[in-house]
Amino acid sequence: MNRQGSKRIFSFLLVSGLFWSPATRSITAQEAEPRDQPISLSRTTAAQGAGPKPSAKDKTSGETTPQAGAFVIAPLPISSPAVGSGIVPIFAYIFPTADKSPASVLGGAGLVTDNGSRAMAFGGELYLKQNTYRTTAVYARGNLNYDLYGLGSGDSQPKLPLKQTGQLVLGEFLRRAWWKFFLGPRFFWGSSLITVRPNNPGAAPLPPDLGLDTKLVALGFRVDRDTRPNRFYPTAGTFLDFTADFFSEDLGSKYSFQSYKLTFNKYWGLTQNQVLASGSFACFTGGQPPFYGNCIYGTNNQLRGYTGGRYLDRYMFGTQLEYRLALPKRFGLVGFGGLGEVVPGGNQPFRINNFLPSGGGGVRFALSSKYHVNLRVDFAQGKDSHTWSVGVGEAF
Repeated sequence: MNRQGSKRIFSFLLVSGLFWSPATRSITAQEAEPRDQPISLSRTTAAQGAGPKPSAKDKTSGETTPQAGAFVIAPLPISSPAVGSGIVPIFAYIFPTADKSPASVLGGAGLVTDNGSRAMAFGGELYLKQNTYRTTAVYARGNLNYDLYGLGSGDSQPKLPLKQTGQLVLGEFLRRAWWKFFLGPRFFWGSSLITVRPNNPGAAPLPPDLGLDTKLVALGFRVDRDTRPNRFYPTAGTFLDFTADFFSEDLGSKYSFQSYKLTFNKYWGLTQNQVLASGSFACFTGGQPPFYGNCIYGTNNQLRGYTGGRYLDRYMFGTQLEYRLALPKRFGLVGFGGLGEVVPGGNQPFRINNFLPSGGGGVRFALSSKYHVNLRVDFAQGKDSHTWSVGVGEAF
């Protein structure tokens, strides 16, 4: 079958679910991809959170945590060039612990679209012992129908309609170290079967994994540092995250390769109702990965405006800026823009004529004032495509 804060739980369904990518980050209905790195609240929760609640300040992370939990239910609509139109039902429970740790999350998500894609995921992220430990676990399985354009710039390549079925397991255990850093080991296991859908025109080259039950197994580690006052709606602080996954045949993996991903976000509170957010990311892949083990552009909201799977290669980078304005009656507006690129690496450097720009805007509606979790609806224009995305939580 894409991670910031608790968004990682469901991004594995919506992102890694598409390409079996071993890392990801936000709840989104733009693409069926992982993460890294994001939660939905029902109308009932919104009513419960209509007024501010007393909060406890976590001295370690700086996050302000309400004293009561909140149930999260949202049937998100999806209309994606990658997997068709349908619904992404999400259920979660966000709750504080008695030891002044940041809020923990337990939940599940699904995917049903008109092109035959079906998926589900369950997971949780727990903060323990006064924010000394953080553990994450995710299980997902399903089948996804999508188009593969091949490596590099997919604008001139024929698309290949594929069906990928399988399941994955992710586990992490992080411990707080110095200067608000968390670090620790992680484990990834995934199994998938790829076949060509009947409507294949026969013009695109077939991937080597076709018809094979492929297993990927990796051991790795994660390092992050989070100084945001509220990871669901950051108004200040920074988020730094680095993951390294080492896939090896000695562990039972069909392929031996390495995947490295780096994210750095910074937030400025301009006024009480205005926030400026910047997000930068990079991805590097070594060894001999399957096509879905490469860096995939347009997933994890990096960047919006691109169909997941149209651009993928060994290396990827990007940066984006977003202006957020909170309006009365729980509404809000955003405007964003960014630039990125994918390259094969080796002796082929980044080139200006291969840059992939993105820009757009969207509206927000606060589903809960308790944790300040927004419903997100965005329109984005890329180099050769545009996307509508619906999700819960900010894009980054």
